[in-house]
Amino acid sequence: MNQIKKMLGIVWIALAIACGYFGIHDFGWPKFAHPKGNDDLVFGIIILFVLMPIIIGGLLKFGQYALQGEYDTKD
Repeated sequence: MNQIKKMLGIVWIALAIACGYFGIHDFGWPKFAHPKGNDDLVFGIIILFVLMPIIIGGLLKFGQYALQGEYDTKD
């Protein structure tokens, strides 16, 4: 079970990279760079500067802890 947890750490890190790419490239940057209106600009700022650091940082930290064995069961 501990090996599965460590392998899932790699999955969480890969998911953080994927979320970072899609969140910034598809959702945040196009709305921030080419705003069609005030609502798109606000939405782009919220995604880029508020949501993406929280989501990516949380997934990376969770994956790092899983790889380090912080979630391993001690018998």
